[in-house]
Order: sequence, then structure tokens, then C-alpha cells
Amino acid sequence: MIAGSRPAHGADEAPVRSATYAVYTAFIASGFIFASWAARIPQVRDGLRVTPGVLGLVLLCIAAGSTIATPLSGLVITRLGDARTVMTMSLISAAGMATVAVGYRYGIPPVAVGLFLFGYGAGTWDVAMNVQGAAVEQALGRAIMSRFHAGWSIGTVAGAGTGAAMVALGVPVTVHLLAVALAVAIAVPTTARRFLPLPSARTPRHAGAAHRGQTAARRGPLTAWTEPRTLLIGLFVLCMAFTEGTSNDWLSLAVIGGYHTAAALGTLTFAVFLAAMTTGRWFGPAFIDRYGRVPVLRVCAATALAGLFLLEAGGALAAGGVLVAALAGALLMGLGTSLGFPTGISAAADDPRYAPGRVSTTASIGYLAFLAGPPAIGFLADHVGVLRGLSITGVLLAVAFMLCPVTAPISPSGPEPGGPDDPRSNSPPGSGPGQ
Repeated sequence: MIAGSRPAHGADEAPVRSATYAVYTAFIASGFIFASWAARIPQVRDGLRVTPGVLGLVLLCIAAGSTIATPLSGLVITRLGDARTVMTMSLISAAGMATVAVGYRYGIPPVAVGLFLFGYGAGTWDVAMNVQGAAVEQALGRAIMSRFHAGWSIGTVAGAGTGAAMVALGVPVTVHLLAVALAVAIAVPTTARRFLPLPSARTPRHAGAAHRGQTAARRGPLTAWTEPRTLLIGLFVLCMAFTEGTSNDWLSLAVIGGYHTAAALGTLTFAVFLAAMTTGRWFGPAFIDRYGRVPVLRVCAATALAGLFLLEAGGALAAGGVLVAALAGALLMGLGTSLGFPTGISAAADDPRYAPGRVSTTASIGYLAFLAGPPAIGFLADHVGVLRGLSITGVLLAVAFMLCPVTAPISPSGPEPGGPDDPRSNSPPGSGPGQ
């Protein structure tokens, strides 16, 4: 099904369209509140009067909250549903941000508590909005998940831009972050009411298959941790996310240090990477619909590898070639990594009955890359430099290339796939030629 066509499987247009806008709102708001906080970290640091080391420990509270929440999010979503989960967790995140906004005037403890709440809420919110994104994608009958992730990027740009304006205008941190928290607390719960309902893993979807229904009833969200396909998808996502995350953190430094060039080129290279990744996420779904997940993801992994090779080889080129290699390498890496994470999430959610547990598991594995990536590259950089340290991502991209087939669409278990009683008589989005 091409973009702009009618929703698949007889779905009503209005509810699906409304749910699509609601998911966009959830993604954009998530990026906006995160970037709003990041934009005010320097002022919060000054208010707390802490060293960089102490600030790093305080910031770790976000990762701690998210790390605890993400593996358990499947249980929460199964119990509450994705709509109520997004409502609840966005309110918890907003409350955490409000705590930081007021608490930084009183010392580290309230900031640490606020950031933990923010990370905890954001972790489960993230999984729940991805689950609903997959449900919308299946209702539309075409790929759209990566566009939702592009919405998150748009939210970060808006949040960072707003934050910069607030700093320039001298708006206090408390006023700014309280306003952001209030906006999120109103916008996200209001729009999440328009989410599509999720099928229950406890309810048989085929009247003539009672034993299958009984099996489904015994399958809780944590069962996903024992499923080979889900774990391999998680590994695929981790490999792609590692490349994305390390590029976000280290790309500009790699160009500046490895090429012995001006800081402006490093910043420009990073901007090209972000622009290419956002562009890939926005326009990539059309290619997935036409050619299928596996071929497109293979091209993505190979493209990212080519970009990394250009980037690594650029240091040996003459001055004119350095600029071309850096920008071309960043462009290819951005395009190559753009679809890995969102398409992996879509693959994990192919069977909507078990999507909460499988998406939670996949995201938990994938997010390890964002925790392990910075220190791993930092360790290598101490020995061989940042540019050469980034070469480790080539190994992971090669692994991702080999794992692409695990993302091939599957039909929901239960009724015969494609049969008259199959609630998704058509193949999942991305099941084009070559899957």
C-alpha cells in the first residue's frame, strides 16, 4: 500500500488518522522535553555548583530510571494498555521535570529524584508509544514507524531551539522547565486517548482454536526474553543503535582530532549526519513498502559501512579531500543508520498480541548500546584516538548486515496466516519483494 492510501483491513480512516497524529504527538513531546532539559544543564550545573564528575553522577539518574523501567514496561503495558501507560508515564516524566525545575535551587537530592522519575517515566513511555506506533503501522498497511522516530528528532530540535531562546532571553530555569512540564502533561495524555486498542494476548483470536488461545493466555510479556527471534532482533537493533549513538556522541570529536582540522568542520559533519538520519527516517518507509524490510536494511547497513570507511580513510587524504570524505562519510552513515532502530521495533511488533513484551525486550537490548557506546569508544580513544576508535562500529554493522533476515515479517500466530479468519489478512508492512 502506498502512502496516502486508505487504511488496510477495513479499518475506519478517522480513528486511524487520529491515532497517527496522537503517536506523532507522543514522539515529538518526548523529544521536546528531553532536549529542553538538556538545553538547561549548564544553568542547573551552575546552580548546584558541582564539578563535572559530580554532574555526571547526577545525570546518571536518568539512565538508572530508564534502565529499570524499560525491561518491565511490557508488564505495565499489558496490564494498563498502551494508551493509559503513555498517559501515566508522561505525567510521571513531567512531574520529574517539575521536581528538577524547582529542586535545583535546593541541592542535589531533589534533582537526582526528579531525574530518576523523568528517566523512569520516559523509558516506559518510549516503549508504549512504539507499541502503538506499530499498531498504527499495521492498521495503515504501510511502513511509518521511522517517521514517528523522525518526529522525536524534530521534537529535540524544537526543544533545543526553544531552550536556546529561553537562555538568550534570560528566562529562569524554573519558569522554563515548569512550562515545558505543564505543556507535556496536558498535550500527551489528551492525545493518547485517541490511540487504537491493542489485541489482548489473553484472548483467543480464532474461535476454532481454543488450545491456541489457552497457550496465549499463559504467555506473559517476559516470555519474550526466551524467544530466539526477539533476541536476535534486539541484537540487530543494538548493533545499529551503537553506530547511531556513538556517532551522536563522538563524530564531531573524531573529525576534529583525527583530521586535525577546525572545530567548525566537526560541527558541520555532525549536522550533516543528523540531517541525513532524519531524512532517511522520513523518506525510508516508501522504500520499505516497495522493496521489503530485509533488502532495505541490508542496503542501510552496507551504506553505513561505506560511510564509516570514507570517514576512516579521510584522514590520509589531502586537505581538499578531507572535507569531502568527512561530509560524504557522515551523510552515508546517517542514511545507513536511520532505519535500523525503528524498523527493528516494527519487526518485534509483527504479532500485535505480544507486541508489548517483544518491543520491551527489543528496546531493552537496543538501549544497551547507548549505555555501553560512549565508554567503549572513550576507552578505545585513549589508546588509538577517537577516529580509529569509531572503527569498532564497522564490526557491529557487519553483524547487523548478517542479522537483517530476522526482521522479515511474520504473520500472527493463532489462525492460519492469510486465512479468512486472520485479523491481518494482508502481510505486515514491509513484506514486499524479498521481504
